[in-house]
Amino acid sequence: MDDELLFSRFLAGTGQRRLARFFTTTSITTMAAPETRVVSVQRLSEGPGSRSLAEWWADEKKLQTPESKAIEEAAQILRTSDIPVAFPTETVYGLGADATRSASVQGIYRAKQRPSDNPLIVHVDSIEMLNRLLNPTPQTPRSPDSTKTPHINIPEIYQPLLDRFWPGPLTVILPNPSGSELAPEVTSNLTTFGVRMPSSALARLLIHATDRPLAAPSANASTKPSPTTAQHVYHDLHGRIELILDGGPSGVGVESTVVDGLCHPPAILRPGGIGIEEIRTCPGWQDVIVAYNDGTLDVKEIPRAPGMKYRHYSPKARVVLFEANSHFAGVKRHVQKDLSDSAIGAHNIGIIRTRNWPQGLGLATTDTLISSLRPVSSAIEGLHSFPVPVQETGSPSSRTKTAYDYHLGSETGAIAHGLFAALRALDELDVDVIYVEGISDRDGDLAAAVMNRLRKAAGAEMKV
Repeated sequence: MDDELLFSRFLAGTGQRRLARFFTTTSITTMAAPETRVVSVQRLSEGPGSRSLAEWWADEKKLQTPESKAIEEAAQILRTSDIPVAFPTETVYGLGADATRSASVQGIYRAKQRPSDNPLIVHVDSIEMLNRLLNPTPQTPRSPDSTKTPHINIPEIYQPLLDRFWPGPLTVILPNPSGSELAPEVTSNLTTFGVRMPSSALARLLIHATDRPLAAPSANASTKPSPTTAQHVYHDLHGRIELILDGGPSGVGVESTVVDGLCHPPAILRPGGIGIEEIRTCPGWQDVIVAYNDGTLDVKEIPRAPGMKYRHYSPKARVVLFEANSHFAGVKRHVQKDLSDSAIGAHNIGIIRTRNWPQGLGLATTDTLISSLRPVSSAIEGLHSFPVPVQETGSPSSRTKTAYDYHLGSETGAIAHGLFAALRALDELDVDVIYVEGISDRDGDLAAAVMNRLRKAAGAEMKV
């Protein structure tokens, strides 16, 4: 009561005027969102030619090209800041941070809004940089060209894979050494870590200029489709990061294959850009097993590699995946039923076709489709819309809904390359449901990787 009495006397006197002056002259400091810039470095995608990374980087810095200035700025941010940088790789765009600093790695989790129990893949520019990670002391001096430096402390089983597939879209699981330089957030407290050397010369140049291994998951908001262009990154992360290096569209379109040679038999933890049959041709890997599933792990399980635990690659819209060779008549009936059922809320729909579905999915007559099909301005070419007359259940009158139709192509490579972009383009059109024509897992390893991503994105998979 004494405190209340003193405060009331304070207000009765000069206190009110002092408080008024305080609230009118004092501002509350808040952390402003970073301004996100997209800077083109596409010229550097051509690579160094016959020069080493060190020679290439020295030449670029000497010329002071706009691209070299962008790389140097990105490297400076990565070395000194806690805000990650987005950059292109041959698979998808990555969100990079210094893998040796906890505060830097935590910036990835903040920007992506990603659970911190999901390990991150480390990216190196050379075998030499990997050797330095595996041998924290003494430091190994840098050499001019180190992509073929002898392997030190790398388990022998991996050597055939690294000789054949590095640089490239292959991630290997290695023991995290005592006294490791890696931030604990990279490994999610596992005793191992995943690492790869990208084949993208631009990605390796950035790592070389930074002189740090980079932790780099895909540069998308967590659970969303992976980004294959700088524009995809900007859509998800603008206001959360400062710099996006634009190197043009990614080539592969799906993430790296993840393998574990520390177990027996060795295992593939995630399908990706390198196929299981290719891996089986390497000595020691003839009996490699598939150790992933297309669902998600139990909430209490710790994933051994990214992409194993949580729902991934998902647009806002509900995704319905039809297995390969589903009967077309059954697919059409299912979509028509969804459109007529007001409870499902399928007001606008997207259709992603691959090998067998006809344009329009038979939802409109041929004459109507020809006369009403309209090209849609979008980040992907070949997207069309058409009206679909629908008699909703319980409604006395019909209404017209909009369908968007996109053909990914029939070749597996084209399907893999365009999948994430198609999901994103339809999401930006605010469709309610996306119906996808699946392909067979037996059509090759890249097809298995595509179906793995689609099953993780889909709310339902069916065969009709």
